[in-house]
Amino acid sequence: MRVPAQSVCTAIRADIVSGVLARGSRLTEEHLARRYGVSRVPVREALRTLESEGFVVSRRHVGACVAEPTERDAADLLEMRALLEPLGAARAAQRRTEAHLKVLRGLVRLGQQRARGGGGEDLRSLGEWFHETLAQASASPDLTALLIRLRHKVAWMYAVDAPARPAEVWAEHGAIVDAVARGDAERARALTSRHVERWRGSHRLRRAADGVRNPQHAVNTAAPRN
Repeated sequence: MRVPAQSVCTAIRADIVSGVLARGSRLTEEHLARRYGVSRVPVREALRTLESEGFVVSRRHVGACVAEPTERDAADLLEMRALLEPLGAARAAQRRTEAHLKVLRGLVRLGQQRARGGGGEDLRSLGEWFHETLAQASASPDLTALLIRLRHKVAWMYAVDAPARPAEVWAEHGAIVDAVARGDAERARALTSRHVERWRGSHRLRRAADGVRNPQHAVNTAAPRN
């Protein structure tokens, strides 16, 4: 069975974001094909996609390498997210479906329950799912793709301190969902802007990781989550 390039792209991107593939490290098609258990064709396609996203660069006489973003690049990402996430929330208030609301409300309930119990990494994953669903609710494929890419790149460049009071984070998520449910685009925009700015200080710039820490990473060939 031919493994889709999208699955290979997702696997390589995840290893770059987590630091398994270190910044500046060379990415050869042969090595990556062995690493993920695929042919070189989907690897080649995945590297082109990742180069367009800014995770990979092509260097003369070297080939594909993991990109090495600067501190200015990292700061720009937070600025862009502060502008685009409120826009996404406003669009969601205008265009969301009942299915989006059902998922968002379910995530808020679960997040609030986990926050009361100190959910740790589980809470982090729920937060990512929440913001991804909110982006999808904007019903703008280009904006959704850009917001998800921004969140991936922020996760790559920054470590995020866990909030001392996670219940407050989920209370803010709940207020955003209430505004989206009411179709109040301006309130959804304002609450999301305040939310992004409030927790911006919890981001700490990562330093480049050294080397490849995991010897093997199987590609998930299941259909991607929508």
